Amino acid sequence: MSAKHSKNFILLFITAIIWGVAFVAQSAGMDYVGPYTFNAVRCLLGGIVLIPCVIFLNRSGKKNVEKSGGTEEKKVLDRPGDLLIGGLLCGFMMFVSTTLQQVGIAYTTVAKAGFITALYIIIVPILGIFLKRKAGMKIWISVAIALIGLYLLCMKGSFSLSKGDFLILTCSICFAIHIMVVDHFTEKVSGTKLSCIQFLFAGVLSSVLMFAFEEPHWADIFAAWLPICYAGILSCGVAYTFQIIGQRGTDPTIASLILSLESVVSVLAGWIILGQTLTGREILGCVLMFGAIILAQINPKKKSQ
Repeated sequence: MSAKHSKNFILLFITAIIWGVAFVAQSAGMDYVGPYTFNAVRCLLGGIVLIPCVIFLNRSGKKNVEKSGGTEEKKVLDRPGDLLIGGLLCGFMMFVSTTLQQVGIAYTTVAKAGFITALYIIIVPILGIFLKRKAGMKIWISVAIALIGLYLLCMKGSFSLSKGDFLILTCSICFAIHIMVVDHFTEKVSGTKLSCIQFLFAGVLSSVLMFAFEEPHWADIFAAWLPICYAGILSCGVAYTFQIIGQRGTDPTIASLILSLESVVSVLAGWIILGQTLTGREILGCVLMFGAIILAQINPKKKSQ
């Protein structure tokens, strides 16, 4: 694995860890505020905390490029048109995805929600076929192993689609599209700027639903400050930015496989933080998931130029 692939893997793996633990924060936050309020505040917070980072990186970017001579990494052009369009598209897909997930999880179990959400690992390569980005046989085998692992990890009963399951399935499709949109724009613009714009736009859209369907109160928001700060600063501000940066030069199918480890992390977080037990079936699911990721990372096929 090259140094660049190792760096991308680490960033995406950290993203999966943060997202996995975020399930605990999302569950706790819903005890105080509604789904639209939670999403609105966390997205706006995620965008706001990135503004100083954008200013700092913008000032230091030119100096770093001059010192490195532009040899370490291809310079990102940051054309205003690409940055704005990319940020709005990513923000819209994130708004739709997080809204469907937050509402859908109220009508289904957390385990089924985790399994269905992670189905983007199969949706991404299918979308890639239509975009003339076919995955190799090794990647499809990795996806199949990951799906089996996810099923063992998350599903404990018969599988049937309820209202909540359908919303989560639609959310998974939107997450897959979000990954493909990020893949398209990540080579053209700064990851931090793209992330900042997407959060602010998603936060504005969520705020419309918040005021239309809920009655937000500052007291309730402040009562949920800890889960909101985790979801806003770490899950949004840090993790989604790492996703955008980590996807640069990474096959979107491999990226989706690594990100799907959030389901494994969520189970492990429940075991470590909440004291929940792990069955042999769940442990086997975790092992299969990690095995699928390792298989996909062995001599990964380089993106076509």
